Amino acid sequence: MVDIGSFNQLKIVKVVDFGAYLDGNERGEIPIQRRDLPNGADIGSCVSAFLYFGSDNKITATTIIPNVTVGECALLTVSDVNRAGAFLDWGLSKDLLVPFGEQKTPLKIGDSCFVYVFYDKNTDRIVASTKLNRHLSEQGFSFRTNQAVALQIAARTDLGYKAVIDNRSLGLIFEPDAYRNLKVGEFLHGSIKRIRDDGKIDLLISRSASDFDEDLGKQILAYLRKHGGVSNLDDKAPPETIYKEFKVSKKKYKYALGGLYKRRQVVLGANGVQLVH
Repeated sequence: MVDIGSFNQLKIVKVVDFGAYLDGNERGEIPIQRRDLPNGADIGSCVSAFLYFGSDNKITATTIIPNVTVGECALLTVSDVNRAGAFLDWGLSKDLLVPFGEQKTPLKIGDSCFVYVFYDKNTDRIVASTKLNRHLSEQGFSFRTNQAVALQIAARTDLGYKAVIDNRSLGLIFEPDAYRNLKVGEFLHGSIKRIRDDGKIDLLISRSASDFDEDLGKQILAYLRKHGGVSNLDDKAPPETIYKEFKVSKKKYKYALGGLYKRRQVVLGANGVQLVH
């Protein structure tokens, strides 16, 4: 079974003039353009490809890394609005739809909006929503006090900042606990301050550089597992590509990557970064 809106490891089953077809299991053969194929790829080769619905509304594959994948949040810009809803630029050839029913307030061209992206099984499409509490829990009973979590700032509120926790819940950073101005879409490391009696979650943000580097290392390992144990984001990768994926500078990324290498969790070679199993 393939995951729509995520990266999949798929085998090439047919090579054609425009590129190739990948084995999409129950989804049949999925086309991929020649420009997206690794050098030397042929029938039987495996490709780490992102699956989405192209301009013809059929599943297509690409090796381009979008700005967000299914199950994640991102701050994106509205590129168009029509009778179907608003469309967001997420870095792929076909823009991402926010149906009118998933808009907290009506969106206009040029707006920046923080959205959650999900696969809608009923309509068989990838869509986004600004109605975060429809898709993310505001109850914190699965967390514990002082638990380390990954945060992403979702909105400014009268009390402080609303934040997404581990891509699955919503919590609040009170103004006095935010030691600087925070930006919507920003990624932070933090912890659970407390779970209120009503189940709502209060958060703290971390100032520890060592904790940050350790958590970044975990993110790199998770990224490698998600992409079949290999990545071309080595110490020679462009800074903008690293920032697009991990929201950190190249210097911080190289430091965290070096720590993984020293602990023999990854190897670095001509083909990039490889996970040690």
